Amino acid sequence: MEPVIDARALTHEYPDGTTALRDVTLSIGRGERIAVVGANGSGKSTLQLALGGLVEPSAGTVRYFDQTTDADRVRDRLGVLLQDPDDYLFNTTVREDIEYGPAQLGMSRRAADERIARLAAHLGLRDLLDRPPFRLSGGEKQRAAVASVLAFDPDVLLLDEPFGAVDAHYRERVRELVTDHEGTVVVFTPSLDLAAELAERVVVVGESGSIAADGPAREILTDSDLLRANGLRPPAAVQLFEGILDGDEIPLTVAAARRHLVDELG
Repeated sequence: MEPVIDARALTHEYPDGTTALRDVTLSIGRGERIAVVGANGSGKSTLQLALGGLVEPSAGTVRYFDQTTDADRVRDRLGVLLQDPDDYLFNTTVREDIEYGPAQLGMSRRAADERIARLAAHLGLRDLLDRPPFRLSGGEKQRAAVASVLAFDPDVLLLDEPFGAVDAHYRERVRELVTDHEGTVVVFTPSLDLAAELAERVVVVGESGSIAADGPAREILTDSDLLRANGLRPPAAVQLFEGILDGDEIPLTVAAARRHLVDELG
């Protein structure tokens, strides 16, 4: 599979001497759906920043699209959603934030307006487009930041906690947009329920800042010993059915668990 991001032996130390990443090697293929999971403080957010070219690792390299190690040369192909939406919203209005990416790519006004209208309608932002971002609630900011990343249709999405403060109603709408994205999607999250919903492959960042495991979602998400050893709780459906069903039969999501019970109960 052609790699869109290929990281080799990444190590990152902060100025106070804290090691956030330790010898991380990770290859991300075109079109993959990956969840990078880890306990809080494990280094997964730092890994997102390093893969997105927003911090320079202390050691190691990141290569993009098998072309360059300079992320700025492919910035228009990388959609990086940071954990704090305030880091992404910097214009006078929500509309200006969403149209910023398309404008930088030289997209026509008509095409940009159509894309903004579609995203705003789907994410409940139509009445907020002319409002300054600082006047939004936490959930509204998160939805606006998601729209800003998706507006320029990047080849790769690197999303740190994309659901953040989003309520249940809009959580499903954000999930639909992320799932329908035609490019590569990498979600960084401590939630294994989210990983089970979105990912085909799961990467576990251990508490030491190194890769503890990397494999198919089912293999990783049903390995409760591995997950708990790295400060993580298995998905709710896995916890419910482990010890009752074999690993390859255990539902990974609540929806799959519901279907299983309906089938069993006839």
